[in-house]
Amino acid sequence: MELSQLEPQIVWKNFAALNSVPRPSKKEEKVIEFIKNFGEKLNLETTVDEVGNVIIKKPATAGMEDRKPIVLQSHLDMVCQKNNDVNFDFESEGIQMEVSGDWVKAKGTTLGADNGLGVASIMSILESDNIPHPALEALFTIDEETGMTGAKGLKPGQLHGEILLNLDTEEDDEIDIGCAGGIDVTASQNYNLEDAKGQIVKITVQGLQGGHSGMDIHKGFGNSNVLLGRLLYTGLYNQNIQLISIDSGGLRNAIPREGNAVLSVRNAVEFIENTSILKQEILEEFAEIEKDLQINIENFSSEEKAISEKDSKNIILALKSAHNGVYRMSPDVKDLVESSNNIARVELQNGALKILNLSRSSVESSKNSVAEQLKSVYELAGMEVEFSGSYPGWKPKPGSEIVQIMEKIYEKDFGAKPAVVACHAGLECGIIGANYPEMEMVSFGPTIRGAHSPDEKANIPSLQKFWGFLQEILANIPKK
Repeated sequence: MELSQLEPQIVWKNFAALNSVPRPSKKEEKVIEFIKNFGEKLNLETTVDEVGNVIIKKPATAGMEDRKPIVLQSHLDMVCQKNNDVNFDFESEGIQMEVSGDWVKAKGTTLGADNGLGVASIMSILESDNIPHPALEALFTIDEETGMTGAKGLKPGQLHGEILLNLDTEEDDEIDIGCAGGIDVTASQNYNLEDAKGQIVKITVQGLQGGHSGMDIHKGFGNSNVLLGRLLYTGLYNQNIQLISIDSGGLRNAIPREGNAVLSVRNAVEFIENTSILKQEILEEFAEIEKDLQINIENFSSEEKAISEKDSKNIILALKSAHNGVYRMSPDVKDLVESSNNIARVELQNGALKILNLSRSSVESSKNSVAEQLKSVYELAGMEVEFSGSYPGWKPKPGSEIVQIMEKIYEKDFGAKPAVVACHAGLECGIIGANYPEMEMVSFGPTIRGAHSPDEKANIPSLQKFWGFLQEILANIPKK
């Protein structure tokens, strides 16, 4: 089936148009212009603020003028991840999509359903002439995935809505009323280079499924940086290891799927033999959850220089010690991850090291505790540590009027109660709420699987369900 044949056709049409426009985080110039032109062609009041957020205003439909004005909000950027064997340029090419049963997915790359389906749904409301709604402001933010700079740059007074509907969650039976905050932790150091004294070996980890570093952090998925740390540690005390290079992982908000390390060892045969024992144990350990995991440990050839044994030891010990995964479960909300860390990227090239982490928590003090634990480990290993990009969580308000309205609509339409939850992902609601404290906020969306990985896919029946739910919510916004 072609994408154009899917229902609701208006949303899939707009999603396809959006996905034809490159939109990596921090490089959203093309998509900002795309959305700006979209609003202007509809003769709607359209503005671009000083950081690049696009705001499009649409008056209430006849008979809805006395309802509370609303904000429909989604972010324009997308996570750009691809499989190693895929030749694709996210800065110049549009996403190539295909239909597979009840799912839409991309060909070897992220799909951009996060948050493209939210954007496309808002576009569809804006261009429709037969969907009842109150006065609305469509807020399209930038750079949600790598810093939330769009939400952070949104000034007080730009919006006048009383209710914000954020369309950026990934389970169609959930109504989200809270989320985690986050902070970027970066460890770095420059090391002197010297000749490699031993035999060269390369370790490659690939085939992990990756995923969202917030929503999937509790699922036990493999992390290529952690696995490399385990394998390197095996030879630490008897192989005179000198690290030459490490290239593993990618974006902070994606669980790393693949990576490699090149190193010098005293005896390559012995090292490969010993690490192969651990390799087999790891493959068995992850057999049920990482069915495509591959670990290759092989002789290699490299003319590059290495760093010293002492510096190599410090890096390996840091990778073995730094916390990755769930740090604490919430004592207040059942099954909610309160705090976590994702060791997202490890890069060592020509003696320059960087380790990128994203720590999350719904409790500010716990977020700081995770970050401080990482700082302690990395500083003990002789690295410099920087905190950046901190953003607050979103405190739940379960009794708000809009949540009660949505619960009643959901139960009437679908014959079951929705799950009213807080999530461990970072949503922009907390940041926007800091400047608009009186605004009621809620987040919901269609079902998406594998966000932030090339396995990302959007469920077709779920989008149909979500689209009907969204329209009925708009028709039932309460009076001022």
